[in-house]
Amino acid sequence: MLKCSLCVHDERTAKIDVIDGRPICRECQVYLRHPIDREKVREELEGLMKNVDRAIVAYSGGKDSVVALYLAKEAYKIPELEAVMIDHGLMDERAIENARRIAEHLGVPFKVLRYDYSDIFVTALRKGQSPCRACSKRTMEKLRKYALRNGYRYLITGHELPFGHHPYRVMSGGVVQIRFLSMMREEERFEILKKLPFEFPELPGYTTNCLVLGPALELYWRKHGHSFEQRRIAALVRYGLMSRERAERELQKPEVPEEQWRVVLERLGLEDWKTENKSAHD
Repeated sequence: MLKCSLCVHDERTAKIDVIDGRPICRECQVYLRHPIDREKVREELEGLMKNVDRAIVAYSGGKDSVVALYLAKEAYKIPELEAVMIDHGLMDERAIENARRIAEHLGVPFKVLRYDYSDIFVTALRKGQSPCRACSKRTMEKLRKYALRNGYRYLITGHELPFGHHPYRVMSGGVVQIRFLSMMREEERFEILKKLPFEFPELPGYTTNCLVLGPALELYWRKHGHSFEQRRIAALVRYGLMSRERAERELQKPEVPEEQWRVVLERLGLEDWKTENKSAHD
C-alpha cells in the first residue's frame, strides 16, 4: 500500500501519485503548490491582537483551549476576558475540573453553558460516523450567539489549523473567530501546559475532554479500517505542527474502556442498542 512521503495518508484515505519517485498524496501536492507561510500567519495574528481588548475563549477544558486561554491572559493580556465552556452532555468530568482549576489559576471568569447534543451523538454512533463536525458547528454557533448577546466582538478558539492562510474569519453578525494556535507546533503547546496545573485525562483518541470520541472512533475503525481524524492529523504533519511518530500513534485503533462505553451508552439511552449490536464494539 502506498503511503504519502510527506504526511500520514495512505491509499485508504487519499489519492496518492508517485512524483519523481516519491509517493505524494493529492492534499500534499496542493500544499506544495500553495505552501502556508507559518511566520506570516503568526505575524497576522500578532497584528490582529493589538486591537483586541475584550474577548471570550471557547474553553473546552482540553489541552488546546487551555493553551489558548493562557496565551490570551498572559501573553496578549486581553483586559476583559471570559472563558466559556459548552458542555454537550458527554464532557469528561476531569476536563471540566481542569477547566475550572486553570481558569481560577489565571484569574479568568469561567462559565459553563449546558446543552443536550444527544441527537448528534446517537446518529453518529448508530451510523459509525464522526460526530465532530456537527458538534463543532453547533458549538461555534452557540458561542457566536453568546458573544453577540454579551457584546463581544472576538471569539478565540484553540484550533491549530488556520482558515486557509489566515488565522481568523468574520462570522455572521460581525463576530471575529480567531484560531489562536494557528501554526503553533505541538511542542510549543506542551511547554505552556507544563506551566499550568493541567492534568491529562487518559481518554482514547486525540482528545483530553470528550467521552464520545473514543467510542465513535472505535466504531468507525471497525467500519472503515482507519481513523476519521486522519485528514486533520495529516494536515498537522504536513504543516510541521506534529511529528509523524506522534501522528501515527494518535491514528491507531483506540481501546475504549468498558466503563467509558457504559457511561456513553447510558447517557444516550442506547443500552438496548449495545445488546442488539454487541459485535460492533465488543
